[in-house]
Amino acid sequence: MLDAAYYADLGLSSIHEKVLDGRRLSFDDGLALFDCPDITAVGALALHARCRLHGRKAFYVVNRQINYTNVCVNGCVFCAFRRDAANEPGAFVLSREDILARLKNADQSSLRLDELHIVGGCHPGLRLEWFEDVLRAVRAVNPTLPIKAFTPVEIEHFARLEGISSLEVLQRLKAAGLTMLPGGGAEIFDEELRPQLCPHKADAAAWLRISGEAHGLGIKTNCTMLFGHLENAAQRVDHLCRLRDQQDKSGGFTCFIPLPFLTENSRLKLPDERLGPQRGLDQLRTVAVSRLLLDNIPHIKAYWIMLGPKLAQTALWYGADDLDGTIVEEHIGHMAGAQSSQGLTINELESMISESGFEPVRRNAIFETLPPDGRNSAEVR
Repeated sequence: MLDAAYYADLGLSSIHEKVLDGRRLSFDDGLALFDCPDITAVGALALHARCRLHGRKAFYVVNRQINYTNVCVNGCVFCAFRRDAANEPGAFVLSREDILARLKNADQSSLRLDELHIVGGCHPGLRLEWFEDVLRAVRAVNPTLPIKAFTPVEIEHFARLEGISSLEVLQRLKAAGLTMLPGGGAEIFDEELRPQLCPHKADAAAWLRISGEAHGLGIKTNCTMLFGHLENAAQRVDHLCRLRDQQDKSGGFTCFIPLPFLTENSRLKLPDERLGPQRGLDQLRTVAVSRLLLDNIPHIKAYWIMLGPKLAQTALWYGADDLDGTIVEEHIGHMAGAQSSQGLTINELESMISESGFEPVRRNAIFETLPPDGRNSAEVR
């Protein structure tokens, strides 16, 4: 598939040469990859790039996700997860004891957690001190468990509630036990489109700034893009290039997660051409283009919750090298219409990877490799 003459016929000669040489692609290159009529040609380039980085390794994590609330002040049009008030049908707020009970049940099971993932809505009444208390309580239960919690959007929300800087919020949370930030809330950075989707959420500049502040404190983060809604290819490429630029500056992005927009329960209604089974091809292409453009971000995740297990397996051949993990319980994607299961076992994840032709590798939150049946080799606070 990496035949130079074939790529020349597609008008991708220079992209083909850059990928083989390990050189950076441009914005226009990204557009050309989205326009290419042969998705397998794009996938072959992405597979080459991912194998150069990781060989046949494909990663997974034994993790437990906890969504602490869906009450949120942001009012994002696309979000099926949020509730505007605690008395709305379907609204929930977990107590500290609820969170600890979920952690203890998972950590005392055969899972032996390597990551705790805490994320939720921007609740108007939960103050920073409450979250610090939760982190300290988690640390008391399991002192070495990496805690990945709070998107840059949540960090911005905490700063507004407390009347302090986002940097101070990050410093306080790190002192309480925070290891890493997840990458949610980036959505799409475009300044004209973003107000149509999430007008009250932290904007692109704030999201990138907070990520950089976290990196400056030694807090690794993930990054995301929500795609398949109202955006076009140029806006996707712009988003990816902004992430790449931030990574050049601060260097703390560990993994990029392309998140396909799930239409079933959204208040955002899409035109017919954005619906239907062809969306799977667009999702694979977006994974592939992400791998090719994000040359400085080491990992690309095929998030099986939102892609579904079958497409996530296929995405390993289109540039992805990570499937996320066991999850156990997830609300955000499922309330938006995800048809995947709530969780997967270690055996299921390893079988998904092996049967796809790759080597399963167990990792922790910051992508340190672990023994298949072992815990973290060192504390990663």
